[in-house]
Amino acid sequence: MPVRRRFHWGFLVLAAVAVALVAWVIFHKKPAKAAPPPRVPVTVVKAAVQDVPVSISALGAAQAWQSDTILAQVTGTLLRVNFVEGTDVRAGQILAEVDPAPYRAALTQAQGSLKRDQALLAGARIDLARYQLLLRQDSIARQTVDDQAALVNQDEGTVLLDEGNVAAAQVNLKRCTITSPISGRAGVRLVDPGNLVSGSGSISSTPNTSSATSSASPAGSSTTSSTPSSGSAASSASSGGTGIVIINQIEPIAVTFTVPQGDFQRLSDLSDNFRKPLATVATSQETGAQLGNGELSIADNRVDATTGSVELKARFENPGRRLWPGQFVNVTLTLQTLPHVTTIPATAVNQGPNGAFAYVVGPGAKAVMRPIKVAWTEGSTAVIQSGVQPGDVVVTDGQMTLKAGSLVRIIQPATPGRPAS
Repeated sequence: MPVRRRFHWGFLVLAAVAVALVAWVIFHKKPAKAAPPPRVPVTVVKAAVQDVPVSISALGAAQAWQSDTILAQVTGTLLRVNFVEGTDVRAGQILAEVDPAPYRAALTQAQGSLKRDQALLAGARIDLARYQLLLRQDSIARQTVDDQAALVNQDEGTVLLDEGNVAAAQVNLKRCTITSPISGRAGVRLVDPGNLVSGSGSISSTPNTSSATSSASPAGSSTTSSTPSSGSAASSASSGGTGIVIINQIEPIAVTFTVPQGDFQRLSDLSDNFRKPLATVATSQETGAQLGNGELSIADNRVDATTGSVELKARFENPGRRLWPGQFVNVTLTLQTLPHVTTIPATAVNQGPNGAFAYVVGPGAKAVMRPIKVAWTEGSTAVIQSGVQPGDVVVTDGQMTLKAGSLVRIIQPATPGRPAS
């Protein structure tokens, strides 16, 4: 074969090899590595072990431990009022005085009648003794003696009636001076000196505490006193005289509230049928500031059929007088304390079709979805019965974009005392 032709074929072979190499390089280029998925930013916290108080919250109303409506006990002119509105009074302190002159005169009349009838009785008894002596001497008829004995009995009854009139006049005279039956704080004066007050009248629309307080005492009694029992407005006193002032006992003070009948049985069991006091805290509805600590030991004797709840009353010593009758407060009643339980923030608890779960950050910063069982939620703290162990790092924010196996990026690691790691 000529040299030129061999060169030509060699050149073609080399060109074919070159084209094949170029094609192989072009069509067999290695694909680029895929970029890793982005990490989801989350906030986490470590599950902790702590004691958690179990409590019930309710809306309550403060009211006087005792509230007495001071009433005019006799009819007459109110001479003076011996207290300053809005100040403290003590038990036995004179609050008001009614003109005693008519009652002093009535006492004098009753005493005079008593003396007169006592003298008549003494004379009748002397005559009876004389007649009995004559009867023994057979100098007088028995009928005369019997008539005189009946007269003595009649005079004795008259004297007894006079003694009752004297006692009644003394009581009425004493009632002209009206004293406070309890120590407490006087309210606004309801009547001014110089007015005619009545011991048999009535009072209506009398301002009182937020609780149901007193109804007026029977005629002749000194005050109307009751322990508050409900959160309704005070009812009007009646048939006991004109109201002068209301005395509210605020040290101690009561706070009443209601609980559902389902919680009532648990409260009864924990308190040994309310023989063991339960710790109670009252806080301000406006600021949330704590207003006082008290004890619950009083429960109503029935379930309200209209609401299915039971009314409870707690006693607060109220030394700083931060609780005031008529004030609405938030009440927290501590039932028991769960010791050494596993807790996580309530925000870490999620609800799914199969129940509650939480995202736990596992090895390699991967999110693991853990089914959990929540035993109790107290405020912002969830008590975990199973599914999370102390020290596990749980996600508290960012769960909406998470799924099992997602890579996470901790943007605000924190625990109650130290950063999560």
